[in-house]
Amino acid sequence: MANNILKQRWLKTLLIVVGALVIIMLVAALCINSILAPKLSAKLKETILKGTDSLYTINYSDLDLNILQGKAVLYDITFKADPTVYQQMRKRGAAPGKLYELHVKRLVISGAHAFELYFKKKLNISRITLNSPEIAIDKYSDKDTDTARKDKPTLYKKISKSLKLVHVDEILLTDINYKQRNHTAPKVAMSEVKEMDVKATDLLIDSATQTDTSRFLYCKDVTTQLKNYSSKSVDGLYTFKVRAVKLSTQTKKLTVRGLNLQPIDHTIFFKRSKRDRFTLRIDSIQLNNFDYITYQKDQSLDVKRLVLNNGYFEVYSNYNGQLQTTDRLVTFPHWAIRHAIKAKLNIDTLDLKHFTFTYTQRNEGPMKTGSVVFNNISARLRNLTNKKDLLAKNNIATANLTSYFMGKGKLDLSFTFNLNDAGYKYSYKGHLEPMDIAAANPATMPLSMLKITSGRVKSLDFNFNNTQKISTGTVTFLYNDLNVDVLRKDDEKGYSKKTILSTLTNAFIIKHDNPDDGKTAPRTAKVIFIRPANFPFFKTVWLSILNGIKAGAGVGNAKEKDKKEDADKLKKEKEKRLKEAKEKKENEEKKFKEKKKS
Repeated sequence: MANNILKQRWLKTLLIVVGALVIIMLVAALCINSILAPKLSAKLKETILKGTDSLYTINYSDLDLNILQGKAVLYDITFKADPTVYQQMRKRGAAPGKLYELHVKRLVISGAHAFELYFKKKLNISRITLNSPEIAIDKYSDKDTDTARKDKPTLYKKISKSLKLVHVDEILLTDINYKQRNHTAPKVAMSEVKEMDVKATDLLIDSATQTDTSRFLYCKDVTTQLKNYSSKSVDGLYTFKVRAVKLSTQTKKLTVRGLNLQPIDHTIFFKRSKRDRFTLRIDSIQLNNFDYITYQKDQSLDVKRLVLNNGYFEVYSNYNGQLQTTDRLVTFPHWAIRHAIKAKLNIDTLDLKHFTFTYTQRNEGPMKTGSVVFNNISARLRNLTNKKDLLAKNNIATANLTSYFMGKGKLDLSFTFNLNDAGYKYSYKGHLEPMDIAAANPATMPLSMLKITSGRVKSLDFNFNNTQKISTGTVTFLYNDLNVDVLRKDDEKGYSKKTILSTLTNAFIIKHDNPDDGKTAPRTAKVIFIRPANFPFFKTVWLSILNGIKAGAGVGNAKEKDKKEDADKLKKEKEKRLKEAKEKKENEEKKFKEKKKS
């Protein structure tokens, strides 16, 4: 009994002591909170001032500090530049090219060690979270260097008297509202992005990391993700959407998913615009080894490998478009790389996988619309650059493509482009594997009013060398049993056959086979095509090949192979073809001028 009484008294005494200690600790924590909060607040503001050469200040309406939990909450934060200080820096040539501004209603710091900060000048934090921050960047210059001081101190040296170390395991910014204003042009350009998230890991500022180039903004990795971005063109003809964009500074990989450039309905589009209509969809774009630091400084795109997966691209020729009167050299790929792209460009390898390309056009005579389709395109392009130092080492860009013409015949193509030649030299060659010629009817019927009733391609081979003005090459088109129907427009059936003209065409114009009897040498067309100034790149390529196909089929001139031809005969033949091509060009330009006048 006595033992029980003693035990109860001991427990009671222990509870009283523990309770007293808890109360003392709570009181102490509250006192420490009230004492440390203003001191920590002052140290934070001092660090920001020293770290930015007094350019930036930070202010907030309230600070809640919980020493026991290692947690701090800041409310109504504003981080912005002092305009007076900025003007002073501009006068002495030390102003940065960009100014930043941040507004956030609530910032949460968790896992902080206040005593270590206060007594050891070491700031260790587990996580910093900012929800729905508003970030604004004003760009005043393309250069972001201190021109006045060559020995500009590092951030660590600026804050080392106040802090010996800053370390944050994780920084999370969610649902960011981001705005950028570009003041470098006469008119201020503004862009805005919403629904963006940023995650930074292992931020470390100390004596070792102040010169660590493997870190971005002192972080081991910064991952930025943009979701559901959309915008409309100024004229309202296009809607641009991206489902997600993600960049990791550690892996140097930029990924874009769900890119979609969608025009309005073509009937409305062509009433409001004289330009061709484009549609573009790409499931994913991946930039590997993307030099984001160079891009951030001067918009220089330097990529080791660019991969585009699962895409669709359509060009719909504007049937209300005006006749082009200017030189369409601007449509040449190597002209665009050299002149149209203002930023410095260097893409070592560009890969296209599983693309479809469609060219759609309306024949104004019968008012019929046809399409040429290339399915399942895979391509590799190399050495796409406009940098002078790289062009001095290698000035040739190459493109190798494989696709299926009208979804049937496998077509292999290869291009070479001289990137700094004054005459814009380029060459291409290709090979089409066996297919049914009638597969081309969705294009030939509406656009040429010609239906292929039978025929089998055995092979199509072509090889051309070109400048911006002239294309010369050979085309060998091998086929069997080619027969066609010449068509007219029929309001009820759509098309009807011109019987007499079809009979005459099959009997006297086209050749049904190449080679004719399977024993003689096949016909090979030698093509010389002088490009009219208003012809764009792909039209020039297509018509050069088409002239050879027509000649090989008997519609035009073709030259059978003759191994015994001597050099003089070849020279005369070339001069003859050149004369014919010049006469053809003159006739086309004459017709063009007459059409333009009308």
